[in-house]
Amino acid sequence: MEEITVKVLLLGDDNVGKTTFLSRISGGGSSLDGRASFSLLRDTDQPFIFEVRNRRRTYRLEFSDTSSPENWRSLEPDLVLICYDISQRSSLTNMQNVWIKEVHSCFRAGDQLPKMVVGLKRDLRSEDDANGTIYPQEGYMVAQEMRVDKYVECSAATGELLKLAFEEICKMAAQTTTTAGAQSEGGCAIL
Repeated sequence: MEEITVKVLLLGDDNVGKTTFLSRISGGGSSLDGRASFSLLRDTDQPFIFEVRNRRRTYRLEFSDTSSPENWRSLEPDLVLICYDISQRSSLTNMQNVWIKEVHSCFRAGDQLPKMVVGLKRDLRSEDDANGTIYPQEGYMVAQEMRVDKYVECSAATGELLKLAFEEICKMAAQTTTTAGAQSEGGCAIL
């Protein structure tokens, strides 16, 4: 069976949950529901390798995080995940004002590079915090303004929507290897 490598880069502010997200999915299918315990991955062990199989192919997903390698700008990703913390408005603002600009300025295929916004720490969304918490509608609207291909939310701590988010990432990663690519036509899809 043919193995295809897909490089996935996670961008976003420090402490938005990227390492916890990667640590949780590193445990495989049994850890995606949030019940299994997991240990945090070390940034120095990057890229984090995940093998995913479908009926026809095996995909080797190589995840790298902005925490390491030291010069992530030199990577040539096939897919970019722009992450933010749902409970921290500043991370949403930085996603719009910093991270999407980094994608466009650092990578040759900036406009054609498939991009997904990932809202992390969904478990911290609070109905009581009207000013700080970002609701799905707002996150989706910002993702549309940034002209990304998909928007997902999940919680690595509880496992809420984690399996769905990981499946969408895998599906989008597999699509990057096709002639049609993984970019959506005409806007962002919310999942």
